[in-house]
Amino acid sequence: MTENVIKKTEGCETVEIRLLNNSKKVVLALQHLIAMFGATVLVPILTGLDPSIALFSAGLGTLIFHACTKGKVPAFLGSSFAFIPVILTVKELFNGDLAYVQGGMVVAGLIYIVMSFLIKKIGVERVQKYLAPQVVGPMIIVIGMNLIPTAFGMAKENLIVAALTLGTTLLVNFKAKGFIKQLGILAGVIVGYTVSLKMGIVKTEIIAQSSIFAVPAFRLPKFDIGAIAIIAPVVLAVFMEHLGDITTNGQVVGKNFIEDPGLNRTLLGDGLATTVAALIGGPANTTYGENTGVLAITKNYDPSILRLAAVFAIGLGFISKIGAFLSTIPNAVMGGISLMLFSMISLIGVKTIKNEKVRFNWKNIIVIATILALGLGSGFIEKKFGITIGIPINETVKISGLSFAALIGIVLNAILNKK
Repeated sequence: MTENVIKKTEGCETVEIRLLNNSKKVVLALQHLIAMFGATVLVPILTGLDPSIALFSAGLGTLIFHACTKGKVPAFLGSSFAFIPVILTVKELFNGDLAYVQGGMVVAGLIYIVMSFLIKKIGVERVQKYLAPQVVGPMIIVIGMNLIPTAFGMAKENLIVAALTLGTTLLVNFKAKGFIKQLGILAGVIVGYTVSLKMGIVKTEIIAQSSIFAVPAFRLPKFDIGAIAIIAPVVLAVFMEHLGDITTNGQVVGKNFIEDPGLNRTLLGDGLATTVAALIGGPANTTYGENTGVLAITKNYDPSILRLAAVFAIGLGFISKIGAFLSTIPNAVMGGISLMLFSMISLIGVKTIKNEKVRFNWKNIIVIATILALGLGSGFIEKKFGITIGIPINETVKISGLSFAALIGIVLNAILNKK
């Protein structure tokens, strides 16, 4: 990779500061923007919130998160899917007035902030003791595997386009060299989009109809104890999701972000991002596995690239033409890319178990099998047999799926491996 090198003398030593060329940073940031775009705008589309505000608040939330984590964690924050059921419930109860949804999410963000201060007081070291590799590895596998059906659902809208997109990405990733090797996602999207245009499955009318600039319709929240009681408990369900995402991100980069900058700081960043987003009319934010997948593919972990992508997302909130163009990228193209991103996340979980040299004694096998079974099988059991697996918090929210599997896995490991 071509880099600019600045030599700086400090005392008797000369320090080389390597800077990635700015134009290359822009290209890498665009890949992260493409990866987060579909999921970030899908949440407001499904719930009635404003997509432009969602993009703006995702970018702003990411910058807030980076400020809270000392710029050390290469993460991107986007719209959280975990809040969709409670948003729809409150929307119905309050005759479509989404301001009450915002009020509930503001409180949810504040709870996250309080949790961050509690963890700081307790000590991150105590929390870390429960995050053994036989717990973390399966958690990461479950995160990736649970996302793959969503990716396949998008890809099957046009399997030819999805296959060409995925094939191009893999070809560049495995055969290219230097900086080009990091552009597999962008190359895949370009090929997939071009083929889609030739096949006539891209609807370009929305680009022509959209204005160049438009100020998002920001609005203030309203607070009601009923709406808060429905929405706020979701925090208990997504805490383990946050823990899994930050752990996965750290495994990709090769650093322990739970320890430095600390789980308290990542929670603070997530909480502040959600609170600010809700105050202006956006959905709750969460760290995105899609962008962690991009990190795993490109092998470039520079957090400043994520911050640049965040600036682009903020700009998209005001530039309707570009947002409209990105929204025309077919689901099949994004599905092809996502199949690779989510598979990479699961592979990281397997590598975690291998690299940490987890002993496959009966205790660890029980822990790993339990997390995988609950994390991957609870949804199927619920749909097939109508048996609910999880911990109910209220009528609309329960700790289930990954969150429930991780919670049980941590407790089980603590009991079996008392050391």
